Amino acid sequence: MFDIGFSEVFVIAIVALIVLGPERLPKAARFAGLWVRRARAQWYSVKSELERELADDELKRSLRQAQDDLRSAQQQLRDGDRALRDGVDDLNRRVAGTGAAAAAADDAPAAPRDPAALENQALGDGASNGAASDRAAAYAAPAHAAADTAHAEPSHLDYSGASQPDYRPSTAQTPNDERR
Repeated sequence: MFDIGFSEVFVIAIVALIVLGPERLPKAARFAGLWVRRARAQWYSVKSELERELADDELKRSLRQAQDDLRSAQQQLRDGDRALRDGVDDLNRRVAGTGAAAAAADDAPAAPRDPAALENQALGDGASNGAASDRAAAYAAPAHAAADTAHAEPSHLDYSGASQPDYRPSTAQTPNDERR
């Protein structure tokens, strides 16, 4: 704190001994020591209070930063959820539109197809005999079988009946439970 060397302290002690005398010097030294201890205690308490305040400010700053990070993560999750829901809704609309188009195609009278004519057409296009017969078999299949799967109503997304894992403890007793 103060830059006082040994020689200065020695001079102060000799002056105090001459001025106060040998009888009052020990009491004065105790009194000076008491005040020095009190001053140091005050200094350390102020110093520790400042350090606590700085630590509190740092903690508050880190808490605010964590809250901001959580808010941004929450906003990102909301945006992702919204985009996912929009995508699912769009997909449901497409599936519903595809089902409606298949239903309209099924309602129209289907022209009877001749597998031999399809095979001849495929051979005329340069396709192999195996591919032509596969195509002919595909066209000869009943149209109403494919339409039944196309008419299936798209299930609406209702998660209320979805199965959830059961985290409750089981009620079955184990051998250890019987001993308790």
